[in-house]
Amino acid sequence: MSITTTPEPPAVMRIQTIAVLGAGIMGRGIAYAAALGGFGTRLQDSSADALERGLGEIRGIFEKGVAAGKVAGDVAAASVQRLTTTRSLEDAARGADLVIEAVPESMDLKVEIFGALDRLAPPHAILASNTSSLSITEMAAATNRPAQVVGMHFFNPVHRMKLLEIVRALETREATIAAARLVGEAMGKTCVVVRESPGFVTSRINAMIGNEAFYMLQEGVASAADIDQALKLGLNHPMGPFELVDLVGLDTRLSILKFLHRTLGEKFRPCPLLEQYVAAGRLGRKTGRGVYDYPKE
Repeated sequence: MSITTTPEPPAVMRIQTIAVLGAGIMGRGIAYAAALGGFGTRLQDSSADALERGLGEIRGIFEKGVAAGKVAGDVAAASVQRLTTTRSLEDAARGADLVIEAVPESMDLKVEIFGALDRLAPPHAILASNTSSLSITEMAAATNRPAQVVGMHFFNPVHRMKLLEIVRALETREATIAAARLVGEAMGKTCVVVRESPGFVTSRINAMIGNEAFYMLQEGVASAADIDQALKLGLNHPMGPFELVDLVGLDTRLSILKFLHRTLGEKFRPCPLLEQYVAAGRLGRKTGRGVYDYPKE
């Protein structure tokens, strides 16, 4: 009986084409960084409106960068030329060396996508997830290439945040980690490698701090503004916990906390006040109202 195996990729694969799945806040940010880093970049989303908005946002970031003197005009123009969009998952994956999914934080959805990518992407391609907390190993199990599956956790806003968490799943090979690091560095990121664990490093600590801040607000210890000010001036945090959760999204933070509560125990039980805010539709900047209000311009 013959056994079919996936061909071994090079020791450290040279990435030339990157497909980014999902044209939301994170997806378009990753696509911007990929194009600026010199990679042929395909941004995929099933929604034509999302792709149009995403492309407009990316062009806007480049225009602001040029105006501020942070990006040379010819570099910005060449980067935009490297970027294409498609609604087809098959077209996005075809010929890609690296696929980064940035779809909503649903394990069922991600497993479905990884299974499809395993069929559609070239055998040598690396498959990556931008998840902030979910199991990369579980996603890898939906493929026949678990050694080529890795976490690449970017931070919002991607064009400003320097950190990239590279997450090693159970079977991720060293060459995959090395390739992800090279891509991150080409994008201008500082990379840290972490072993898969619920919440990785940053999401786990951020969830704990943000949840405790909500408990303090619920108990009337201090106002949201004063809690934010205390952490910025007293602990040298660049943003307060409520400013940050409004940026990330209260629904996203609640989802992470629920996952951490299931996997790591009672210390991550979501604060009831956070659950109330989400139930009321106060999800942060994206809805115009979270802990703070954001009047429309």
